[in-house]
Amino acid sequence: MSRVERIGWAVATALAVTMPVAVLVAAAASPATEQLRISIDQVIRAVTDPDLKKPARTAERRAAIRKAAGEIFDFQEITKRVCGQHWNARTPAEREELVGLFRELLERAYLSKIEGYSGERVTFAGESVDGDVATVRTRLALREGVEVPMDYRMMLRGDRWIGYDVVIEGVSLVANYRGQFNRILQSGSYPELVRRLRAKIEEQSESGDAAGRRASKAQ
Repeated sequence: MSRVERIGWAVATALAVTMPVAVLVAAAASPATEQLRISIDQVIRAVTDPDLKKPARTAERRAAIRKAAGEIFDFQEITKRVCGQHWNARTPAEREELVGLFRELLERAYLSKIEGYSGERVTFAGESVDGDVATVRTRLALREGVEVPMDYRMMLRGDRWIGYDVVIEGVSLVANYRGQFNRILQSGSYPELVRRLRAKIEEQSESGDAAGRRASKAQ
C-alpha cells in the first residue's frame, strides 16, 4: 500500500472512527478520550452487526455510522476553519450550504473506505489537555505492519468535547483542505467551489455504491 493510500485509510478512519477492533485506552483517560472511545464503540457495533451487514440494511448501517461521526466532529467548525478568511465573506445561507456539502464530502469519503475494511486496527496512544482544548493521539495499524499516527484536535463545547481537526502523519486535514479551498476561491468564485464540491460528491457516491456492491457479494 502506497503512502497516499495509507493516508487515505487514515483519513477515513479518523473521520468515521469505524474500525472494529479491541481499542486500547489509557486507564486515566480524560473526558475527551472517553467520549471518543464511546463513539468508536457505537460505530463498531454498527459495522460488526450481522444484520446490519445485509444489503437490504445498507442505508440503516450508514446512517448509524454518520450519526456516530456527527457526535465526534463539529462540521460547521471544521468548515469555518477550512474556509479561513473567506468564511466572513459568505452569507448565512452560503455558510449553511458549504457546511452541508463539505460534511457530505467527508462522510462519503470514509463510507467508501469502510466498505473495503480488511482488519485495520486503531489504538489510543495518549492525550494532552490544556483548558478547553485537547489532543487525543491514536495510531492506525495497517495489516502490513505500518502504523499511521493520527491526532484528534478537540475543543470543549458545553459538557462535550468535539473534534475540529485531525492531523495525519503530521498533515492537518483542515490545513490541507484550506489550501484547496483558498486556491479555488482566489482564482474562481464561490459558485465554482460549490460546483466542484458537488462534482466530487457525485464521484464519491458512484465509487461508494460500487464498493458496497462488491462488499455485499463477498459476504
